[in-house]
Amino acid sequence: MDFGQSHDDHGNSPAEQDGGQAGERHGDDQARNGAGRYERDPGTVERDAKALALRVQARSYTEIAAELGYADRSGAHKAVSRALQETLEEPAAAVRTLELERLDATLERLNGLEEAAHAVLAAKHVTVSNGKVVQLDGEPLPDDGPMLQALDRLLRVEEMRLRVAERRAKLLGLDAEKKVALSGGVKYEVVGVDVADLA
Repeated sequence: MDFGQSHDDHGNSPAEQDGGQAGERHGDDQARNGAGRYERDPGTVERDAKALALRVQARSYTEIAAELGYADRSGAHKAVSRALQETLEEPAAAVRTLELERLDATLERLNGLEEAAHAVLAAKHVTVSNGKVVQLDGEPLPDDGPMLQALDRLLRVEEMRLRVAERRAKLLGLDAEKKVALSGGVKYEVVGVDVADLA
């Protein structure tokens, strides 16, 4: 089937073959937008989605190539792979957004706890026993308990803020990769914190 433009042996159109020209193309199906970021070409996205839909219907890559105008099955295979990748990335992006919103809510709660702790530190506290203020040399005996508890809460708030910051960095991909030597190869891992620990 002819879609009005030629393709190379891998099913790419002429616009998709100039990946090395002036840095305007990236890979088989991306181009720079006005902000200098890579974006998927809408036409390629739609075509990839059709290829995936046909593959779901148990059509062979050769049949998909013939129906959508790819030069051979390799081009059809690449299209299906790209569509599958997007299918996985979109839900992941939604989950990441929800996690970031939860972390923002956690920060708001921490701010409230911090304000309450500072209010306790600013107040005067006296020792009370059996409903009466304990006197020492005619003066109310200070009670350091609430202040110590407030200081402990402030320390915990700061610890939680650090953990939230680490989690945000992990979600946004800001953490550097960490190499861990293993028998038979090298494993990469990113250091972060489980959101469940923040509840």
